[in-house]
Amino acid sequence: MPNDKPIPQSIELPGSASTRPVKRSRGGAKGLRITDVATAAGVSAITVSRAFNNPESVAAETLERVRQVVQRLGYVPNRLAGGLSSSKSRLIAAIVPTIAHSLFSETIQVFSETMSQGGYQVLLALSGYNNSNEEALLAAVLSRRPEGILLTGVAHTDSLRERLRNVGIPIVETWDMTETPIDMLVGFSHYQIGEAVAERLLKRGVRHPGLVSADDQRAMARRSGFRERLAREGIRDIAEIIVKSPSSVSTGKTAFAGLMKQAPELDGVFCGSDLLAIGVLGEAKRRGIEVPSALSICGFGDLEFASETTPQLTTVRVDGTRIGVSAARCLLERLKGGPGTRVVDVGFQIVERESV
Repeated sequence: MPNDKPIPQSIELPGSASTRPVKRSRGGAKGLRITDVATAAGVSAITVSRAFNNPESVAAETLERVRQVVQRLGYVPNRLAGGLSSSKSRLIAAIVPTIAHSLFSETIQVFSETMSQGGYQVLLALSGYNNSNEEALLAAVLSRRPEGILLTGVAHTDSLRERLRNVGIPIVETWDMTETPIDMLVGFSHYQIGEAVAERLLKRGVRHPGLVSADDQRAMARRSGFRERLAREGIRDIAEIIVKSPSSVSTGKTAFAGLMKQAPELDGVFCGSDLLAIGVLGEAKRRGIEVPSALSICGFGDLEFASETTPQLTTVRVDGTRIGVSAARCLLERLKGGPGTRVVDVGFQIVERESV
């Protein structure tokens, strides 16, 4: 037989053994309303609303009391209803290619934490490395009325750029650099990274360089900087293998074999990711090629294991944490009515280890 036990209709008030009836309404966990939470916490409904939407404006003791009541009652705020009534969703959309690599996951982690401290929740979407995927994802997330958007890169279709300029909410692009951002930008120059790596290999004495790179637009910008810096030294015959994104260690191994067929005299390789570089390093060791005396190898990303290889991998480090925090602060400032910082260049660093 069905369980016909009545649902308790009272909430114990703080510091009191008395109970007060709880009015039930349709929808929401257990039919609870924000006024029920306010009654149980001994505060006003406005204070409870601020605890959800603007927690930094609520005294710490009060905020903790509200949170404890919310947890005890299992109250879930109706964000949709609140968004419709206030025209604010408290939602930020973040679109990144992948979180499989720590490059992007580090940025998203601190970005989400910083936005949460400001009273906003982050909706994460993964676009891969395809502009059409990004456009479809943005169409989907815009229907949820986000108050701000984080994008990865600055290469977007013309139609998407126009739509984003007209959508009327703060937008921050990341992990790239351009003179014409849609709105705000936190990133660095991939082209300059390519130049800097070429300069480092030239100083090492490399005269027969090669390149292994993924085919996404940011990697191609690094390729351009690399090739053009070498061209200024009269080095234009550069062996290269372009692979599909995302890259992998096995792809790096296969690519190095292809490079050696193109240029048996190869003495330096710039890899578009540390994963590719690990593959190149492994295949070079298998062939008995000494690194760095006979072959210099530089990666990109400074992933955790880059310092654990033998020899240790020279690579390019970008501060993903700074990108995430800066992007969040730019959005929060704009959302509070401030001007927001137009462009933040976090720069990059070549981490000198043993492979160059």
